[in-house]
Amino acid sequence: MRRHSKGWLLSIWVAAALAGCASTPPSSFYTLAPLPAPKGGQASLLAQSPAIGVGPISFPAFLERDQMVSRSGDAGLTVNELHRWGGSLEDDFRRVLGENLTQLLGTSRVLSYSGELRYPVDYRVAVDVLSFEGTAQGEAVLKVRWALLGPDADRVLLVREGSYSAKAQSPDPAAMVEAMSRALGAFSRDLAEAIRVQRRRKSASGAEL
Repeated sequence: MRRHSKGWLLSIWVAAALAGCASTPPSSFYTLAPLPAPKGGQASLLAQSPAIGVGPISFPAFLERDQMVSRSGDAGLTVNELHRWGGSLEDDFRRVLGENLTQLLGTSRVLSYSGELRYPVDYRVAVDVLSFEGTAQGEAVLKVRWALLGPDADRVLLVREGSYSAKAQSPDPAAMVEAMSRALGAFSRDLAEAIRVQRRRKSASGAEL
């Protein structure tokens, strides 16, 4: 009698576990998007379009995960198990930043890298991402500290820190990812303008940077 009772309880436990698994919603996956293409087509090429090396890019440890992370307060974080990045947020950030610079500067010579760069470039961009997540107020916030370096990374041309935000159009996670893409786009525009300024200065002085 006891043996039959144990078998009956085990059957109930297995059925309950299977029911729980069946009711778990599937995960959704997201990627950042580059800036939309200009209506007039590809931006005109700069004279002798520059070669840009994008990297290294560093991320805080709390963002080095598959799950989307949002802030629930000044110090609180929420990790969403059902909404995940298609790859890693860091790789996505590097890819989209490279695509944005390609469009904004009108050059195909943009190389994103995470290790040693052996390709000759005119400028190198180093980025330290301080935060890049959604907030309880429905905004995507990107805080970065970045440097524009010379060809061999032996001369620092510019160091800046900036904060960018974009309002999500709805509470849906997809809307937050779209807002994050817009915040990254705003940073990309500032970075592209900094490169243009450096190139104008170089052209005006006739000196090698």
